[in-house]
Amino acid sequence: MNDISNRKLDHIKIVLSADIEYNISTLFEDVILIHNSLPEISLEEIDTKTTLFGKVFDMPLLIDSMTGGIKIAEKINRNLAEAALEANIPLSCGSQRAAIENPKLIKTYRVIREVSKDIFLIGNIGVQQLVKNPKEIADEVISMIEADALAIHLNPLQEATQFKGDLNFKNCYQAISEVVNSVDVPVIVKETGAGISREVAMRLEKVGISAINISGAGGTSWSAVEIERLKSLSENYQLEVAKVFRDWGIPTAASLLEVVSTVKIPVIASGGIRSGLDIAKSIVLGAQFTGIAKPFLLKALMNRDEVIKYINILKDQLKITMLLTGAKSIDQLRNVNYVIVGRLREWVLERGIKVKRK
Repeated sequence: MNDISNRKLDHIKIVLSADIEYNISTLFEDVILIHNSLPEISLEEIDTKTTLFGKVFDMPLLIDSMTGGIKIAEKINRNLAEAALEANIPLSCGSQRAAIENPKLIKTYRVIREVSKDIFLIGNIGVQQLVKNPKEIADEVISMIEADALAIHLNPLQEATQFKGDLNFKNCYQAISEVVNSVDVPVIVKETGAGISREVAMRLEKVGISAINISGAGGTSWSAVEIERLKSLSENYQLEVAKVFRDWGIPTAASLLEVVSTVKIPVIASGGIRSGLDIAKSIVLGAQFTGIAKPFLLKALMNRDEVIKYINILKDQLKITMLLTGAKSIDQLRNVNYVIVGRLREWVLERGIKVKRK
């Protein structure tokens, strides 16, 4: 295996075996939905369908980016694709950099599209990989899996803590601009677990992207993953440098409020989303959609049925939350009553965020 494939395999092993969750919270616990004890609706009539990029999905959830470029990824991605097809939700591919650099690895990604032409599939590449040839690389990423949309991921925290990480972030904004102006599919810019601020969100909207996936802090810490890898490589000096950044980032709920109060394009909430209640709170705060990654990885290593079972649990949790707030549809859920308390309230006040209310 090449260096990228080795690193991807190490990542999976670390995610499955080590403590790599953030020690800080998503702050969703500071969002309290107001209980409706007289909802006047039945669970059976609740509809979780919603749209993204003009396409109707059965719930506001995408299976977020995970893996590719190694043999085990074929099994993982096939199970994820079969589940996404049955559940009618979108699927975001793992970073395709490995296959760009080594075409022999394309199958580990292409397997997703081979499951069905009907899956809404999001391609994925790091912004730094686009800088030299934005249009050519973007076209290759899209054509590799016949992607319906393209995600460009930002990961300065991960690169800064990674062994031999790429720390040159010059010309990335220009690369995003060139891709937006050259491709025929929606372009999503996403973080990788450290969140997006309103200042960055404004710049991204200005360049013409179609959506932002905030990927806030509170779920999997990719700096923690890289720190564990530094330990395994006995890179003690870099470990000492990196370890203070283990919990760096903007908590997911805070990042979501920063971005939705700033931009008009769709916002996808991800980063520590772990339940249908988290999904509901994200929608209430203004997200158009949500994304989950790590829990799906654990299920996909077993079989497609476990992935589908987890999706159904999330959907039922979402429907019960909607019942308890009196919302028959996702549009109604966007307008239910809530309060913000604790640290999240402090964040909102300190940053002068104008929280959208009905």
